[in-house]
Amino acid sequence: MTNSVVTWTEYYGLAIAQMRAEGREVGDKLLAHKCPAHSEYVNFFGTINGEVDIELAKLDAADYRPLRPRRPDWP
Repeated sequence: MTNSVVTWTEYYGLAIAQMRAEGREVGDKLLAHKCPAHSEYVNFFGTINGEVDIELAKLDAADYRPLRPRRPDWP
């Protein structure tokens, strides 16, 4: 669980930085109310299914997976 929360928090920060760099307003007061435990993507069972080599191949030069592109229907 701890690894999931740490990873979620790291990528959440990357996503916020990217949104701000694109000129989107992301207020700190709003971010204070976000919690990784309320995310459907947190794995509470401690197991991850996947091919390690395939997942490692997705990493960029900084060892991060790419962020999902912004959906056109989101504000």
